[in-house]
Amino acid sequence: MDRMQELQANLQDVEREISQACVTANRNRDDVTLIAVTKTWPATDVDLVAQLGVTDVGENRDQEAKPKHDEVAAKNLTWHAIGQLQTNKAKSVAAWADVVHSVDRIDLVTALTKAVTTREVPLGVLIQANLDPAPTENRGGALRSELMILAEMISNSEGLRLQGVMGVAPLAGDDDMAFARLQDFASQIQSSFPEANWISAGMSGDFATALKYGATHLRIGSSILGNRAFQG
Repeated sequence: MDRMQELQANLQDVEREISQACVTANRNRDDVTLIAVTKTWPATDVDLVAQLGVTDVGENRDQEAKPKHDEVAAKNLTWHAIGQLQTNKAKSVAAWADVVHSVDRIDLVTALTKAVTTREVPLGVLIQANLDPAPTENRGGALRSELMILAEMISNSEGLRLQGVMGVAPLAGDDDMAFARLQDFASQIQSSFPEANWISAGMSGDFATALKYGATHLRIGSSILGNRAFQG
């Protein structure tokens, strides 16, 4: 089986599982966007999934994503920066990403605001919410008390567009509880910013649960592209 056939078979399996999960969750499949996470995979794979109908791709690391973005032939893709982001990478990320999912602190909003001054279209921004029952400093994500502060700052920043929230379920914890918390955070923000209606949640192992709690954007990598390629 060549790579195109492999990706096509994997994508068909994932699409079938998403459709089934949408039925279970009483959701419309058309309201859910699949983001193929292409971290560690080459630009040729990005072009192949684009040929198979994927419209959105996600990358974790700027140093890998920027050259890959420039190499990919497909020009109709939406690029999502989904990994933790340092402020000194804001300018570089703003040059290739259409949406940044992991904004969780004031200094990052400030850095992105400065970085987007030369963009022709606003940079989409999602606030990453911490979903851990007992948050620790080494885990990304804003606390409940910080969400509205960040939302107002992003909304008032020229060149940024507040899209919604993003969350990652704890490695050891209750996925239902985590995604229910994220849905609650999303409702809190939408009460003041109705247009911020994205909920980026769910990966290969937990997207069915995320869909039960309103996920609009699924970040799925290994189920489509296979086990991660080694990257030193």
